[in-house]
Amino acid sequence: MEIKLEQDGTLPSKPDVVFSKNAKLQEHERRYERIFEDSIDGLILWDYQYRIVDVNFTAEKLFGLPKEKLIGRLLYEPFSNLEKQTLEIKKHIKQVIEKGYYTSIIVFEMISGKNRHIEISSKLDIMTDLNFTALKDITEKMDMQEQLRKSETLKVIGELAAGIAHEIRNPMTALKGFIQLLEGSIKREHSMYYEVITSELDRIDTIINEFLLLAKPQEIRFQEKNLNQIMRETLDILHAQAVLHNVQFSTGFDEKLSPIFCEPNQLKKVFINLIKNAIEVMPDGGTITVTIEAFENNQALISIQDEGIGISKEKLQRLGEAFFTTKERGTGLGLVVSYKIIEEHKGSIRIESEVGKGTTFFITLPLH
Repeated sequence: MEIKLEQDGTLPSKPDVVFSKNAKLQEHERRYERIFEDSIDGLILWDYQYRIVDVNFTAEKLFGLPKEKLIGRLLYEPFSNLEKQTLEIKKHIKQVIEKGYYTSIIVFEMISGKNRHIEISSKLDIMTDLNFTALKDITEKMDMQEQLRKSETLKVIGELAAGIAHEIRNPMTALKGFIQLLEGSIKREHSMYYEVITSELDRIDTIINEFLLLAKPQEIRFQEKNLNQIMRETLDILHAQAVLHNVQFSTGFDEKLSPIFCEPNQLKKVFINLIKNAIEVMPDGGTITVTIEAFENNQALISIQDEGIGISKEKLQRLGEAFFTTKERGTGLGLVVSYKIIEEHKGSIRIESEVGKGTTFFITLPLH
């Protein structure tokens, strides 16, 4: 096509308009590509053969694979070694195909061993023959909801506790008083019955005290104390019980550790609860390893490790809930109280366990 010049010798304006439109189109494409790549959510484009066409950087991190190894693979292929997750992804795809749009939440176990809750939202035909999926890590949100649920449970327990204390403590006091009056005559003929009755009454009293600890705001008087000394005193208290169960203590304390501000009796209650549990899960004896050392961010790290039967992942997730326990005669309140005490000390409790190998409780407490 011959292009005629204007009278002043310049090119006509139309090609300039076309050039301008092309430039704008290219700019828009670059902008969309930048948005796609820099999105804080993982983004995936996939075709109707369920194969990945493109992914952004966040999706690469979630998959744990580079883009080059993801493109061309089936959506569920990177998780082929995780049967449950693969099945969940296939169910998700089926719902997307049927409804055109679908959102689900799938729990993935990462390489680090931690579980991540990923919200997956997919839509068909976002572009010609291309479908779109957004992956959003909502682990922190789910953790907050779980903490809120536990807080609500504790609130209900607290409201019940005041009534329980009043309704049970009064008859309990009467029962214990009359049992003590009858001690002489009962012990002569029925000493075993007397011991069972008194031990069970003491057990009820302990449960009520645990309820009250959850219900009443406790006045905590913080003092500057040596954490190693608190633990040593705790181990001395439990030494006799450990010997009876053929359990030995192995300790490792950082003697240069700074003192901490704490309520020592409350911390002892936590340590006694955790170490007693460790003794009870080793009926054939073994070693409980207790270590205290300096940790990151100016914290102290206490670990209590047993050689017991361990706890399954399903039960591990529920530890710390009121009335959930792995013991036959437990109430589940001991660990709830322990969590509450450590929380009041601005610390945290983390649990690791492997069935058949044992359980380790990690407690972090601020040094200042």
